[in-house]
Amino acid sequence: MPRAVALNVAANTNEPGVRGPVYPDGRFEYVPIPESEPTGEPVPTYADLGLDVDLPDGASERPVHLDPEFAEYPCCEHYTYGDPFGVKARPLLDLAAGDYVFFYATLTTSGDDDRRDWVADDWGAYLVGQFRLARDPLDGEAFEALSADERHPFRNNAHVKREAFDAAVLLLGDDDGSALYETAVPLSRPDRGTAANRVVTDLSSDSGKGPWWRRPMTFGECETAELLAIRDDAAFERCFDD
Repeated sequence: MPRAVALNVAANTNEPGVRGPVYPDGRFEYVPIPESEPTGEPVPTYADLGLDVDLPDGASERPVHLDPEFAEYPCCEHYTYGDPFGVKARPLLDLAAGDYVFFYATLTTSGDDDRRDWVADDWGAYLVGQFRLARDPLDGEAFEALSADERHPFRNNAHVKREAFDAAVLLLGDDDGSALYETAVPLSRPDRGTAANRVVTDLSSDSGKGPWWRRPMTFGECETAELLAIRDDAAFERCFDD
């Protein structure tokens, strides 16, 4: 049975100064963070992504750090993710092919007409996508030792495109079990974005105390199975306590 790790990704109020929106019916827009390092290859700008979100003045021409890369998203090719930081790399390197990585983001509620009862009043944390790992995670040295053919699926990853390759871990998701979701899955309670629901407090390794919406979370085998079942439950009642 697979295990899983969940990671915080995407735009926030620090960079580029706005969160992605979540709409009353649970649809959302994935907005990546800006690229903060020099790149050795061209990378897209916010303008290239055709976003609906209102960005801060001058942000549309900023290059983006398109990571995670979702195959169905503009300017993406495969399902890849890289990270240079040990706090995220360590739990990811403990996974294996067939395990899952869930990506979550903080999103701001946009509009309130006929809002689903699990969509937060103001902002909240939501799962926005997943990878089922196509191969064991790679540390930086293992990636650089791959053949050209083995490295090819990672060619569009933001860390590979940086002038100085810096990933401490690289992930490749398979096409069948990986996706950018159409509907966000709540991790916050609807009345307060900082209040974690039972996906965090009961299923993950996190206590749900303090700034849990910034931390990596791990899930055991049974908990991963329940999380995958919740992902397929359109009403999401099982995200909340009885």
